[in-house]
Amino acid sequence: MITGTVTPEGVPHIHLEVAGQAWPGIIDTGFNGDVELPAQLQDAINAQYLGRITSVLGGGQRVEEDLYLVDFPFDGQVYVLEATFALSAEILIGTHLLRQYRLTIDFPRRTVQLELSHDVSAV
Repeated sequence: MITGTVTPEGVPHIHLEVAGQAWPGIIDTGFNGDVELPAQLQDAINAQYLGRITSVLGGGQRVEEDLYLVDFPFDGQVYVLEATFALSAEILIGTHLLRQYRLTIDFPRRTVQLELSHDVSAV
């Protein structure tokens, strides 16, 4: 199980160990991809260029960006994920990565829990 907190601004937040360093991770339920990573991680996680994609952001804004396959450590395993990179110090975690997890966000208690689901139909 992965645990985290909800920031005073209401953002679900966890910490991840990637490339030997702790990184803040934001659970972004409005992002249906796998991950958006800090650009400085690109060389450390075996990023393999896939091509250009158009992403639709909140408010309908469209951006073109490079898409990569990466080896990403998450919850004790290494997953091959699709990733984009941004000039950021945080990792955005999308709902596609979480499709096998039960996500509980308790805003009054300011807690976050990610638990691997044992329900086979969850995939």
